[in-house]
Amino acid sequence: MAENPSAAVNFHWPWLERQIQIEGRAEKASLEESEIYFNKRPIGSRFGAIVSEQSSVIECREVLEAQPASLKAQFQGADPPVPKFWGGYRLVPERFEFWQGRENRLHDRFLYTRQGAGHWRIDRLSP
Repeated sequence: MAENPSAAVNFHWPWLERQIQIEGRAEKASLEESEIYFNKRPIGSRFGAIVSEQSSVIECREVLEAQPASLKAQFQGADPPVPKFWGGYRLVPERFEFWQGRENRLHDRFLYTRQGAGHWRIDRLSP
């Protein structure tokens, strides 16, 4: 995301026949924001985040469970520090599309496009 910050998310609720697509640019959260969020998480989740090498292959479940237990004993009730590798991104929206399914494919679609700070253009799209 550092090299190409263009990003999109899509939320689809098929049982409601609704969907929202959001496009924009990804921005790295500040260290302060990351620390605030990290410290709001349950203590077990913080220990898990510190020891997890996300998506790496692990030998077995026992190895995974032993790491946070060892870290918990090391800190003995004190809050663990935020790991240097830990942080988040936010999506700064430039475009929203709202879709509502309707009979005979005559769906409702509305496109919101950013036109500057706090200003949005709203267009109805053909289904």
